Amino acid sequence: MSVKMRKIGEVHSLTIYAADVEDDWLDRIPGVHRFVFDTTTPEGFSDALLFANNYFTANRNGYGLSDPDLAVVIVARHSSTPFAYTDAMWAKHGSMLALRTGFVDPATKQPPVVNVHRARLDGLIKRGVHLAVCQMATRNHAGIIAKAAGTETDSVYNELVANLVSNAHMVPAGIVAVNRAQERGYSFVVGG
Repeated sequence: MSVKMRKIGEVHSLTIYAADVEDDWLDRIPGVHRFVFDTTTPEGFSDALLFANNYFTANRNGYGLSDPDLAVVIVARHSSTPFAYTDAMWAKHGSMLALRTGFVDPATKQPPVVNVHRARLDGLIKRGVHLAVCQMATRNHAGIIAKAAGTETDSVYNELVANLVSNAHMVPAGIVAVNRAQERGYSFVVGG
């Protein structure tokens, strides 16, 4: 039997719960100003990259803050999940990922063979951005790829998980990561 939350007290009739240790990585990200972007679409993921960059720039220019003052998490779930996978996964499974998400490379109008957001994402990761990657969506993508390839879902799933971009954290579900980040003091914005 596993207990995920336990009541630790009440304050003015507000029940307070202990945090789940699986989400402690959210507290290890340095920064006093915490922001979480929730993305579900390819366009939303792209927007979150733009908005995250703006967040860093505005805090530097307007407040004199440095990157470590800001804790930023982008949640990749549903159709945005594949943008947390490396170029190797796009090279190998790009046509199936494009079919599942409806995304094509804007330059070639074909299924991508690389993570088209890699350069912008790498730049933000260097600034301290972390990704929360939806395990449920990853398993769904793996199942579709495995069925088309005539292989086992677990094999494809393990391959996708082993090929996440740096600063990525596999979470049980992206929507749960949004909730847990807010419970830990992150402000929320929808990326789309």
